[in-house]
Amino acid sequence: MPYSRHLDPHCESILEEYRQNLPRFREAATQIKALLAQTFQDAGLLTAGLECRVKAEDSLAGKLELKGQKYHSLADITDILGLRVITFYIDDVDKVATALDRLFTVDWENSVDKRKLLEIDSFGYLSLHYICSMEGFPYRFEVQMRTLLQHAWANMNHDTGYKSGVEIPRRYLRSMNRIAGMLELVDEEFSKIRSELTDYRRRVQALVASGNLDEVPLDGDTFRSFLELDPFGHLNRRIASINQAEIQEVPLMPYLTLFKGLRCHTLGDVSRFIKENSEAAYQIACYQMGLTDLDIISSSTGPQNLCLAYILKSGGGKAGVHHMFDELYGPSPSNESMASLLTEQAQDLPFMHQN
Repeated sequence: MPYSRHLDPHCESILEEYRQNLPRFREAATQIKALLAQTFQDAGLLTAGLECRVKAEDSLAGKLELKGQKYHSLADITDILGLRVITFYIDDVDKVATALDRLFTVDWENSVDKRKLLEIDSFGYLSLHYICSMEGFPYRFEVQMRTLLQHAWANMNHDTGYKSGVEIPRRYLRSMNRIAGMLELVDEEFSKIRSELTDYRRRVQALVASGNLDEVPLDGDTFRSFLELDPFGHLNRRIASINQAEIQEVPLMPYLTLFKGLRCHTLGDVSRFIKENSEAAYQIACYQMGLTDLDIISSSTGPQNLCLAYILKSGGGKAGVHHMFDELYGPSPSNESMASLLTEQAQDLPFMHQN
């Protein structure tokens, strides 16, 4: 398609080289984007976006019209192929940069870390720009890396600022700069919180591994770490041996809420809960399985019978057992009848007659 641009023969030759190599640029764009996506997935690096574009001919023609004489050939133009990686956290930008350095050859002389400019109104433009090349593709390409908030700010500022062609009054610029500062602070705080949570989880895992369970509060992260120790495994295997049954693994996180409701505040409390109620839980299982030829049990059998034993020993009765089933499986008419049956069956078990 012809353009009404005033290009000299030199610039026209660059444009013609672009046209001839456009399929190569498009193929490279697809290849590089797929490579980056796979690399981030393999590294467990979650990104908010991965964008890729090949510069349109009209855009390139406009660029050549303005400053075409600075380019000797198409190879001197580094943004024909451009990619943008958008991360959720500031520190992930550096992780993306490390991945790029391993995958491609980075032209450090022409790459720019705009985060070091530290201009008062430059939040949205604090991208890290790498100029890269790879084997088999003769042209360099640009990869921009920024956070999601930086990306949003850059787009909003572009639409409300110079793109409109109208000079922005100072009072509006001041407001926009204030917002930029707030967004930068939010960006930093998100990364700080994530880092501190990571440190917290590591400390918890170390405490759990060392057996200092009384120092570990009971919450989602700590209970998940506790489950890795297979705390109900011994009881489940003992129950399974009644009928030589197999144990089918199921998620046990639903028991977190139940243990909290039964006054367990630390992992030490849960550990003692297991020790104090295991024999009663086993008695319940013996009664239940003795009437069947069940050869498969769920890994939730142990924790469920532990809670059931505690509720019955504590005098919670049918209402307490009913509430337990509602918590575990959601309200259902069958929960009440099942609670009635289990409460009645348990009356003759030895643990119900101990002082």
